[in-house]
Amino acid sequence: MEDFEVTILDYGAGNVRSLRNAIKYLGYKVKDVQSIEDIASAQVILFPGQGCFHQAMQSLSSLGYVDALRQYIRDNRPFFGICLGMQLLFEGSEESPGIEGLGVIPGKVTRFDASSGVTVPQIGWNGMTPVKDCSVMNDIATADKAYFVHSFCALPTQANIDWILTTTDYGPQRYISIVQKGNVVAAQFHPEKSGAVGLRMIGNFLATRGILQSTTPQLSLSDILLLPSTVMTNRVIACLDVRTNDQGDLVVTKGDQYDVREASAEESGGRGGVRNLGKPVALCKRYFDEGADEVVFLNITSFRQGVVDDLPMLQVLEASSENVFVPLTVGGGIREYVDPNGVEYSALQVASRYFRSGADKVSIGSDAVYAAEDYLRSRQKTGRSSIEQISSHYGAQAVVVSIDPKRVYVDAIPEEGSSEGDELSRRTVVALPENERGPNGEKYVWWQTTVKGGREYRDIDAIQLAKICALLGAGEIMLNCIDMDGQGKGYDLALVTAVQQAVSIPVIASSGAGAAAHFVEVFRKTPVRAALAAGIFHRHEVGIQEVKSALADAQIAVRR
Repeated sequence: MEDFEVTILDYGAGNVRSLRNAIKYLGYKVKDVQSIEDIASAQVILFPGQGCFHQAMQSLSSLGYVDALRQYIRDNRPFFGICLGMQLLFEGSEESPGIEGLGVIPGKVTRFDASSGVTVPQIGWNGMTPVKDCSVMNDIATADKAYFVHSFCALPTQANIDWILTTTDYGPQRYISIVQKGNVVAAQFHPEKSGAVGLRMIGNFLATRGILQSTTPQLSLSDILLLPSTVMTNRVIACLDVRTNDQGDLVVTKGDQYDVREASAEESGGRGGVRNLGKPVALCKRYFDEGADEVVFLNITSFRQGVVDDLPMLQVLEASSENVFVPLTVGGGIREYVDPNGVEYSALQVASRYFRSGADKVSIGSDAVYAAEDYLRSRQKTGRSSIEQISSHYGAQAVVVSIDPKRVYVDAIPEEGSSEGDELSRRTVVALPENERGPNGEKYVWWQTTVKGGREYRDIDAIQLAKICALLGAGEIMLNCIDMDGQGKGYDLALVTAVQQAVSIPVIASSGAGAAAHFVEVFRKTPVRAALAAGIFHRHEVGIQEVKSALADAQIAVRR
């Protein structure tokens, strides 16, 4: 292995650090492409992709890499593409009409059909059904899952049948999840984010220095369409609220209706100290080892400095990504700002700094509310909001909007026509379940959004906010609830249902979990496929595997 180097083609695709860490974790040396000559001389190339089809092709073109990369692949030299790195092998994509791909594989990439009832992007863990044998799949079992995050896919056709290694199903659609011919392989999912399964797959590829052994598929296209279906699992997500305590240390804490200070005030001059539930890097690794499907870092410290200068949080991400191979989301301060020296940073620059430090997704909070309010006033996309900037560059799947609403109880649903404006202007009021009533017996509720960590209320409701953020380009909603936070009585099922039914992007249920049964309840009674918890995991009150066992016992699909 001494003379063997793995070459990564990094065109600015986002979180390349995780792939680099995975390769080093497996014991290999890594080299980055710096010139066209580096492509020609590479022993193997790994090509990660994240973001938009046109952005990636424009970046490759501006670097002068397109012809060299196309020739490298057509010469059957060892190549492993990842996510967008697979889609770029095709002739084009519906995402970017008129933009040519590398054209190695016939056909175009198409968007998932949201009208079929699935949320788009697909975000989560799904299986792979093999169409033929290949050494890259050694020791990968049929029950194993990989992490997918994408809005576009390549469908099996007669023209690309000799490239199909595995297929995957999302709703009624069957698509190609791995392509392979000769020594060229590419996966629609992220192996570097697929835990032990993904590491095994990368290891299989590198163990033979990219020289793959495979069989010729004997199946017809109709046979492929009749193969067993894969099942997407529900996600169990661990969340770490990170902030600086009174001693200046970065700690994981947990609030009670967003209050993170202890009740006792004896040692803090009239204020209780910040709850310290552990160190962020150690807890992140613990949750990876325990089987969390994703980990979220929410930096709830008010920023005296901008994110670009927030070295401790960036170091947390960098250190966590060295040994944690599931998706990492980070939130807190994703916005444009001006530093003390007068230097301006765009929201895209801030997000890019996080991505380069190991984040896979960024979570936007207060800034998303302000962007939605601007949209309600103008009814125009400006391209300047943090959501639009980041989504247009890295793709919708990289943008999570964190909503912090609070219940407002009312006596009745407004009569039809009593509210002025269109659908986006109207507040959504829903009936409470029969066993729930407001403090004065109210039967109805709406959810008012907040900013600044729940300290300031805004005149826009959670459903309005979710709809507008999806319209602006967000790919996922993290749906909190101030009333339920830290109470351990379960998620706000009415809120979760109302928001997921209002948007076609995935929603993560958050706030209120106090037992494994609450995860079962939210997956059974609402349309969401992801649920998040924090304090019960930090305090060892409920374990991640306990949650997953309860879900499996309830016949709810989950990654084990």
